[in-house]
Amino acid sequence: MTRLIKVAAIQTAYGLDLDANIKKTADFIRQAADQGAQVVLPSELFQGPYFCVTQEEHWFATAHPWREHPCVTALAPLAAELGIVLPISIYEREGPHYFNSVVMIDADGSPMGVYRKSHIPDGPGYQEKYYFRPGDTGFRVWDTRFGKVGVGICWDQWYPEAARAMALMGAEVLFYPTAIGSEPHDETLDTAAPWRRAMQGHAVSNVIPVVGANRTGFEPWADYPGGGQRFYGSSFIADHRGDLVAEFGKDEEGVLTAQFDLDFLTTHRAAWGFFRDRRTDLYGALAGPRPA
Repeated sequence: MTRLIKVAAIQTAYGLDLDANIKKTADFIRQAADQGAQVVLPSELFQGPYFCVTQEEHWFATAHPWREHPCVTALAPLAAELGIVLPISIYEREGPHYFNSVVMIDADGSPMGVYRKSHIPDGPGYQEKYYFRPGDTGFRVWDTRFGKVGVGICWDQWYPEAARAMALMGAEVLFYPTAIGSEPHDETLDTAAPWRRAMQGHAVSNVIPVVGANRTGFEPWADYPGGGQRFYGSSFIADHRGDLVAEFGKDEEGVLTAQFDLDFLTTHRAAWGFFRDRRTDLYGALAGPRPA
């Protein structure tokens, strides 16, 4: 029997109200499920606005232990009701430590575990090192009801090493929840196209579909009236060739879906020989902080 997987990405805007954000996400999840989606990806930190634009200590109070996070406790039952898999992006607190994390919920509503964002950016408008520790889980691949899926979070998506590691671990589809848009220090800088191309490259080099879900819309900075950030959407689903099979522009809200034949991809991946022809004896420079 052919193994098929239908995936979905949600693109939407979010505000300050946690309950409203969860409800909005749940409505889009239902819409995706109605279209036959089996794994549905919301964007990064959909619990509220993307708060990492500045350094304000009150945001630490919005983190929760991952099993108790309101997004998890609200949406895990929905995953069970609809029989779908949900990678849920959260702000996680573990004791005195804080992480940008994804909780994987299987199609019966059970939590399969947590992945903590490995690469933490720090720059104008994306001051994440103030809020998050580098992840300590390593990369994760989950054997869900519908296939083996790997998840990286936003800045992770720029690193080919992360995609390759998940592919080597057996991932059959890669998912990247994202919050990215305007660069406050340079109004002329638009990274939407290279953002897509970086992940399309992961798809080609690993012969694997890639799903990127970004938020959209303008978010005024809650702590600094008059400032704000515009997220550029451009969510997409790419096939194993890196071709875009579903995509949004910068401003739409909605759901993207695409279906893939996992058995075909397994054979096609083997035929390309990317994994057969790897030369790990030459890759020592990748494992150190800098080349010798």
